[in-house]
Amino acid sequence: MAHDSGNHGHHIIPIPTLTKTFAGLIALTLITVGLAQFDLGIFEVPAALGLASSKTALVVMIFMALKYDNPVNTLTFIVGVLFVGVFVTFTLLDTAFRGDLDNVDPMTIQEREQLLQELEQEANPNTEELPESSDNA
Repeated sequence: MAHDSGNHGHHIIPIPTLTKTFAGLIALTLITVGLAQFDLGIFEVPAALGLASSKTALVVMIFMALKYDNPVNTLTFIVGVLFVGVFVTFTLLDTAFRGDLDNVDPMTIQEREQLLQELEQEANPNTEELPESSDNA
């Protein structure tokens, strides 16, 4: 099968499309800067990631011409982005609970058992170990 090199030309993107894309990127950047001035609490990271993803999609689809490229390349890009999203989600879930160590005992199990034995001996002083007698009557 012969390779047809005539179909693989570069797509020329019209100037108005590039201008609109650039304006969209500037607008999204201004929104990012504006949202950074507010305390969004738990929504700060998702908002920042959403805006960054939107800007990335514009750059990849228009400036890098993925919109006009082979659909397999678009599918590859989308699958890659989904995997990155899954990995970032797991990372954020992991880091969200890192400071939650209040329920951990600072003592080891051996130290805790020794302390319990000492407390029991203080509470019941008569139960000290008695020497074993060698008399077996």
